[in-house]
Amino acid sequence: MQQGTKYMTIPEHFENQSVLLLVAGLKGAIGTTLATAVSALRAGDRSVSGGLTTADKFTDILPVGAMHVAGWDTRRENLVDCVRQSRVLPATVLETYATVLADVPVLNAPESGTLDSQVEQLEADIEALRSQFPGSRPVLVNLLPAAAGLDPDAVTDSASLYQAHDPEKLPDLAYVLAAIRNRIPVINFTPNRVELDPMVALAEEAGVPICGYDGKTGQTYFKVVLASALKARQLYVDGWYSMNILGNEDGANLMVPEKASGKLANKTNLLDDVLGYEVGERYGKPTHKVHIDYYPPRGDAKEAWDVIDLLGMFNLPMSLRIDLQGRDSILAAPMVIDLARWLFMLQMIGRKGLVPELAFFFKNPLGENAPRTFQEQLAALDSLEAEVVSSFQ
Repeated sequence: MQQGTKYMTIPEHFENQSVLLLVAGLKGAIGTTLATAVSALRAGDRSVSGGLTTADKFTDILPVGAMHVAGWDTRRENLVDCVRQSRVLPATVLETYATVLADVPVLNAPESGTLDSQVEQLEADIEALRSQFPGSRPVLVNLLPAAAGLDPDAVTDSASLYQAHDPEKLPDLAYVLAAIRNRIPVINFTPNRVELDPMVALAEEAGVPICGYDGKTGQTYFKVVLASALKARQLYVDGWYSMNILGNEDGANLMVPEKASGKLANKTNLLDDVLGYEVGERYGKPTHKVHIDYYPPRGDAKEAWDVIDLLGMFNLPMSLRIDLQGRDSILAAPMVIDLARWLFMLQMIGRKGLVPELAFFFKNPLGENAPRTFQEQLAALDSLEAEVVSSFQ
C-alpha cells in the first residue's frame, strides 16, 4: 500500500486534529481493550501503534496518538475493574494505564423506553461528551453484543423501522440514529445489521460516512486470505469445516441461537462470495460448515480450527489443516482504531453513506460493489488512500 501522506498539503484549519471514540459497549472485552490501547497510543507505546495499518497514514492531520475515548455501558462497575474482569490484558499493562482509564467517561446506557426516548438521552450524552473534548471529532463505535436483529427487507422506510424495532432487543439502532442526527460517522463492528435502508439514507442526507458490518478479526480474516489464494491458483474448494471455541462474554452470548444466527451467516456466506461458487455444489448441499462453542477455560484467547478439502487436476483430493490460537480483543481493538482514523479522514473530504472500500475490515462488507477477495480489498484501500491524499493536494 502507498506510504502515507508526506506530500499532502494541509490547510491550517485542519492541523492539530484529534478523534473522539464514542463506544457503545465500552466495558466489554473489546471495549476495555480499546480504551487501554488508546491510552497507550497517547503515551507513545509503539507496541500498540506498530499494530495499526494506518500508523503511517494521514499523520500530518491526525497523529496516531491524537485520540480520546468515552462511551456507554449497562454495567455499573468502574472501567478499571472491567478491564481486570475481562482477563485480556496482563496486570502490568493495567497497572501502567489504570490512572488514565479511571478518568475515561463512561455513561449509563439507556435500558428502556422507546426508540425516540433512547435517542434523546444519547443525543444529550453526546453533547456533554463533546463539551469534555472540545476540538475533537467524534466517531461512533458499535461494540454491543450480538442480537436477534431485524429483517433488512422488511425495513424500507422510517415508519417500518420504528414499527419493527424493539429497543430492548436491539439497542444498537438508537446509538446509530443519535450519531447520524449529530453528523457523527459510524463504525458497526457487530454482527447486528444496523445499516438498514432508512438509516443509510439518513447518513447520506447528513453527510455521514458509515461502515460495517461484523469485524473480521481472526479465523474469517485468514479464511478470506487463504480462499483468495486458492482461487488465484485455481484450486477447487470442495468443502470447508470451521470450528471456534472461545470463553468470553461474546462466546456465551452466541450460545443463544437467535443471537448467533447473524454471525454464523456472515462467517459462512463470505466464502462463496470470495470463491465465486457455492461450496458444496457438487453435492447439492452446502459443505462449508461453521460452528461456535462457548468454552470458559479459554476466556478471550479463542481457538479456531479449519479443515479445507481441495480438488486438483484429475479431481484428485488434497487437504489443509489450520489451527489459529488467537486473542479476540487484541485482534479487534487495532482494527477499530484504524477504522476510526479512516472515517475521520473520509468525513473531512466529504464521503457519506456506506464505504465499501473498507471491506478489508468486515465479514459482510456493505456498499456498492464491495470487494470480496483479499487482493481486491487491499487494492480498494490503496484507492481510498489516494482519494484522501488527492483531496489535500
